[in-house]
Amino acid sequence: MREHIHQQQPAQRPGLYQEITDKIIAQIEAGILPWAQPWAGGPALSMPVNATTHRSYSGINILLLWDALFQRGFDSNRWLTFKQALSVGGNVRKGEHGTTVVFADRFTPKVEQEAPSGKEGEARSIPFLKRFTVFNIAQCEGLPAEMTATLAPVSHRFPIESAELLIQASGAVFQRGGEQAYYHTGGDYIRVPEQDSFFEPINFYRTALHELTHWSGAKHRLDRDFSKRFGDEAYAREELVAEMGSAFLCATLGITPSVRHADYIGNWLTVLKNDARAIISAASHASKASDYLLAFTQSAALTGDAA
Repeated sequence: MREHIHQQQPAQRPGLYQEITDKIIAQIEAGILPWAQPWAGGPALSMPVNATTHRSYSGINILLLWDALFQRGFDSNRWLTFKQALSVGGNVRKGEHGTTVVFADRFTPKVEQEAPSGKEGEARSIPFLKRFTVFNIAQCEGLPAEMTATLAPVSHRFPIESAELLIQASGAVFQRGGEQAYYHTGGDYIRVPEQDSFFEPINFYRTALHELTHWSGAKHRLDRDFSKRFGDEAYAREELVAEMGSAFLCATLGITPSVRHADYIGNWLTVLKNDARAIISAASHASKASDYLLAFTQSAALTGDAA
């Protein structure tokens, strides 16, 4: 389940969209891709979760919290609001600065609500973001011991086995051979080089998870369609989703995320500079793709197919 943050007053549009986009652009231009942080020398690889509800954060919030994790050197990926800290008998230490996360919602103007009903007169809702502040558990004191205990996800002990299970459980058709990796939309199959052609075995799985993310977007799956965009922009948007989606999968399975298509960086910057909502939309699609694919392993475990 995903973390649903308590609502506050909506931020003015398009300020928050632009603020987040500018932050991501600055990171990319500085040579830092938010979804491929330097995990090897930093905190334990994991997805951010709410410390009180145990629900995972999703979409753009993953990137925002990963960034805070590395910039501030936290050793835990557990977060909570000021009120949540108080509710469990703890508190945020004086002087600590929180991290902004967002909640996407829609607003229907009063004039639209009063419009005639029916297909031609459906009320038009406007998407917007709400701003919230969360704190890392390292910024708090007095929290219950079980909330601050070191976590060791089982999947992190066997990352290759976990990735192989996901690939098998997905039912995706993999054709092996050749020198390139890609998802063939017409044939609905994934082509990957032979496993022994990769310098490191784990890179085969990074590549496979990237292509699986593309596979998830087929019309009969998540129906991720960027066809209204043109040429390089459409490809760049889909590659952005695949980069982040595979990074989310890797982090969940205990595999260090890496950059698969650095040659798209220029295209990504162009997309982000032209559309303040692009990174938030792409991160949302990436989260949905990751959740969709991970659900296959959960289903396999329930039916016993994983044995």
